[in-house]
Amino acid sequence: MSLNDTYTLSNGVKIPVIGFGTWQAPDGDVAYQSVRSALDNGYRHIDTAAIYGNEVSVGRAIADSGIARHELFITTKLWNDAHDYDSARQAFQASLDRLGLDYVDLYLIHWPNPKHLRQNNQWEIGNAEAWRAMEDIYQAGKARAIGVSNFQISDLKSLEKHQSIAPMVNQNFLNPSDQQSELVQYNQQHNILNEAYSPLGTGKLLSNPVIENIAQKYNKSVAQILIRWSLDKGFLPLPKSTHADYIKANTDVFDFSLSSDDIQHLDNLSGSAGLHLDASQADF
Repeated sequence: MSLNDTYTLSNGVKIPVIGFGTWQAPDGDVAYQSVRSALDNGYRHIDTAAIYGNEVSVGRAIADSGIARHELFITTKLWNDAHDYDSARQAFQASLDRLGLDYVDLYLIHWPNPKHLRQNNQWEIGNAEAWRAMEDIYQAGKARAIGVSNFQISDLKSLEKHQSIAPMVNQNFLNPSDQQSELVQYNQQHNILNEAYSPLGTGKLLSNPVIENIAQKYNKSVAQILIRWSLDKGFLPLPKSTHADYIKANTDVFDFSLSSDDIQHLDNLSGSAGLHLDASQADF
């Protein structure tokens, strides 16, 4: 495998096997330079979101890179304040304008149950309306693929009642401490690609002694072991960094695979760091 390798989504679109995450990269020089560094180091898949507030800088970095648009895979996401048909369409166009793009490669519903829609299960109606807008965006060729983020099995089953097109991606909090095995299996059974955001456990796994020992065995960093674990699981990891050295190092994961024993050691860390992110309790 290499950064040039791809997974194939259910609609035939190819998506690079690692994406560069930009969550918590502030708009301006930090986001711009980190994306430029990622592109300079071979990343071709960039993941952002309206709520990150950095789409302008991400778009500027893309434009200044000089890389042909068709060589890039750009993802952004619909935020919680636009879960109706018209608002979703408007939010998507606003994201395109901030990015300076004519289309995105992947558009995701960021969260399944915004706080203001939880009463009387209004979240289900909101998702259905947002998804209807996204299906139209997809059919118009403005997004090459559409999907969801932070959706649990119950959220996916709810959406199934309304969808004409199935989600192609489900982006979730996945790492050895939070494996969400039932959800991962459900996505696989329904040909939905598992994307893994925070594959390093928001940094909380970087000092784990089990992973440190495995890293020493392979002469790799803990971060590289965690990214490789995602790949060996068939996930698409989205490592994020704003430091050029780490951005480059996070690409050096293609010259080894983890043994089945070491994968099992990592799997045994499930729940060890108490990282589980419960979307139903999120305060937004």
